[in-house]
Amino acid sequence: MLKSKTNWIVRKTDHKLAQMLVNELKITPLVASLLVNRGLDTVDSARYFLFGKDGFHDPYLLIGMETAVERIKEAIDKQEPILIFGDYDADGVSSTSVLMITLRDLGANVQFYIPNRFREGYGPNESAFRQAAENGIKLIITVDTGIAAVHEAAVAKELGLDLIITDHHEPGPVLPEALAIIHPKLPDSTYPFRELAGVGVAFKLAHALYGEVPDHLFEIAVIGTIADLVSLKGENRLIAKKGLEKLRVTQNIGLRAILKVAGVDLKAVNEETIGFTIAPRINAVGRLEDADLAVHLLLTEDPEEAQSLAEEMDALNKTRQEIVNTITAEAIAEVEKNYPIETNKVLVIGKEAWNPGVIGIVASRLVEKFYRPTIVLNFDPDKGVAKGSARSILGYDLFKNLSTCRELLPHFGGHPMAAGMTLKLEDVAELRERLNRLADEQLTDEHLIPLTQLDEKLHLQDISLSSLDELSLLAPFGMDNPKPKVLIDNVAITSMRKIGSGQNHLKVLVNEEGSTLDGVGFGLGALADQISPVSKISLIGELSINEWNNNRKPQIFIHDMAVHSWQLFDLRGQKRANHFQTIVPAENRKIIIFNQEHLEKINPELRSETILIQTIEDAKAFDGLGANIALVDFPPTKDHVKELVAGKEPARIYTYFYKEASDYFSTLPTRDHFKWFYAFLLKKGPIDLKLHGETIAKHRGWSQETIKFMSKVFSELDFVTINNGFITLNTGAPKRDLTDSQTYQTKQAQYALERELLFSSFQELKGWFDQVIQGSVESEEAIKEWI
Repeated sequence: MLKSKTNWIVRKTDHKLAQMLVNELKITPLVASLLVNRGLDTVDSARYFLFGKDGFHDPYLLIGMETAVERIKEAIDKQEPILIFGDYDADGVSSTSVLMITLRDLGANVQFYIPNRFREGYGPNESAFRQAAENGIKLIITVDTGIAAVHEAAVAKELGLDLIITDHHEPGPVLPEALAIIHPKLPDSTYPFRELAGVGVAFKLAHALYGEVPDHLFEIAVIGTIADLVSLKGENRLIAKKGLEKLRVTQNIGLRAILKVAGVDLKAVNEETIGFTIAPRINAVGRLEDADLAVHLLLTEDPEEAQSLAEEMDALNKTRQEIVNTITAEAIAEVEKNYPIETNKVLVIGKEAWNPGVIGIVASRLVEKFYRPTIVLNFDPDKGVAKGSARSILGYDLFKNLSTCRELLPHFGGHPMAAGMTLKLEDVAELRERLNRLADEQLTDEHLIPLTQLDEKLHLQDISLSSLDELSLLAPFGMDNPKPKVLIDNVAITSMRKIGSGQNHLKVLVNEEGSTLDGVGFGLGALADQISPVSKISLIGELSINEWNNNRKPQIFIHDMAVHSWQLFDLRGQKRANHFQTIVPAENRKIIIFNQEHLEKINPELRSETILIQTIEDAKAFDGLGANIALVDFPPTKDHVKELVAGKEPARIYTYFYKEASDYFSTLPTRDHFKWFYAFLLKKGPIDLKLHGETIAKHRGWSQETIKFMSKVFSELDFVTINNGFITLNTGAPKRDLTDSQTYQTKQAQYALERELLFSSFQELKGWFDQVIQGSVESEEAIKEWI
């Protein structure tokens, strides 16, 4: 067996609805099933999702929009200084840039401000607002932040500043007292689409200010929309599709510079380019220094400045990666030492030296490793506060649960799956205790097992170039429209090998009823040693088209693999059979020794896992359920092995069957051999075997062991008498069959046992074990052919 890393859950497709879409839209069953599983189960909704054009809602449907536009236009007319107050992540940076471009186009006297993560923390702050007032600012517009700034809004009012808040984070029970709040999730909002990113809300404000959809802003709006992991449906899907189209031909000097530094071909830009190239570099700036640099990159019209800024961002991103790796290692050690997952359903950890700019990434890494809701904090003992980020798992709403602890969290905000917060150091233990108590009420053991949601279970014949080409209609992929993951179940292996300079990737070709599929598993090279070549494997992953030298064929990028039946690993003939630590998985490892003298040769570190099986009763009593069994030496009988595994469903069997000397390649004398030797003794009389045994053997082309063996058999049958090396024929001995000799029986049994267990083919040995373990009819027929 090979266990999957996560539990695989295949969505249940309503095939009647899928077939309706096939008939009406003339699409493949695969794409139809994916649409139904995404809730697009009517012809109209599916058609709009696949082929829909512009469908942006009237921005004035957002509460506060009319007031906001009137006040901004008034400020433009009067040339009042306007301050855009943003956030330091990719969504905040792109939101700031969208509104800066818009207001500059409209002739506004505008500047922007993004707080320093380290000095000021997240969101609007009183000090920044007071400084803005001293600098003559009359109007502040927040983007991607502000919905929790109740105190700061009161400060703005006190200072005579007009405040317009544009945000998308979850509103709290008390809203800031601002001139206008533009937010799709306000309690009394009737806006048709509630899932806009911060940049999406800024884009709607730009739409209202321009009086038309601002096409030139899509290439920036797409960054925050994809980076902030909002639902890629409705208006977000339109922003993403149009934004990616614009990015592929962008003339924005900053965007071209950052893509060039990252080595990205403009024509190849897709949603992953944003998620893995653009957004991480923008975020790195805000995590380590001031995010202003990223805004300047998006706004600059100077190629030399763009190149310099892009290179600086790239270097910061590499530094960020190193810092994240270091803190992650420390955080894992902290969990394992002080907050083990066995007693903590929610992980709340922190340290003074941890960079607050990257702890959100660290929290995500810990969720991946431990699959627990996680809060990672930076401790500031001088100020007596802890600042941190949180990430969650399915079934545990972070925002909801943190909201019950508001008296401990003077500053926090976020979503069900992610949040940021500030609290007193002295309250960290209380927060940990409360969240774990809530988790005990909400999370069962099943919730704490990682899940992988799969869109469809496919047979290889269902996968074709035409169906994969059609999958592109579903792009761009993201939240609520994930890249399709499929299950290929129980297929045979044609070939499998490790690839890459470090041999850490996997290349596999699978087949099913004449259809084949290539698969590549990045980082899965080690699985090649855990899969027997005759096993049938199940794999999950993302389908794609491999294009090479003008050839196109389907392939799957493998995410995980499993083998659901027991596996045989044939290590017979290996001279070194003592390296079980590196070959046999440690989990439920059981090392079997049949001969007492071999027990002493086992590595002392493995003695606790070693079991001596000497009798049939020992074998029957052995518990092999789910075990990884190593059969180290050769058994005395086949029944010892049979009783060891019969009906016990082991996970894997590793056969070494070490034997110092083999009987198989020594001659097993035939009856003709015995007849000749008997006649020779009858003719020659008593013979000194010590003196003449070797000569007789050479004369016949036998080994001297053959002469000794036949002499012993004759002696047991009373055909001869052996005295001090002299063998004398007993002429009056009654007739007896050779099989009456115990020596002959033992030799014959050993010969047969070696033939069946030691020198049989892999398929023959696997068939025998199948018959013993499972009793399969198919295996039984295979056994009959060779036993």
